[in-house]
Amino acid sequence: MTGEITLRGRVLPIGGLKEKLLAAHRGGIRTVLIPDENIKDLVEIPQNIKDNLEIKPVKWIDEVLQLALKSVPAPLGAPVEPVAGAVGDKSRPRRNAKRGAKQVQAH
Repeated sequence: MTGEITLRGRVLPIGGLKEKLLAAHRGGIRTVLIPDENIKDLVEIPQNIKDNLEIKPVKWIDEVLQLALKSVPAPLGAPVEPVAGAVGDKSRPRRNAKRGAKQVQAH
C-alpha cells in the first residue's frame, strides 16, 4: 500500500493506481491494499493483472494494520513518564517566561 491517512485514521485515495498495480504484479507481489475510494479506478486495470492480484480495498488504518502485519502489536504496559524539562513537563516553569506573563501549557 502507498498513500496517506488522516489524523483520525481514514485512508485517503491515491493517484497512479494502474502503474502501482502493474509494478506490484511485475515485482511478484500477490496481495495489494488499495484505498476504498479507488475501487472505481479498477476499470482501467487489465483483467489479466487483476486476476493475478488479490486486491483488498481498505477505509481505515486499523484494516491496513490487520491485513499487513502478521500479528497485532500489544500495547505497552504502564504509561511512559515524561523526561524532566521536556516539552509538556509541568514540574518547573519555563526559563524564558516573562514575569507576570500567563503561561500556556501543552496538553
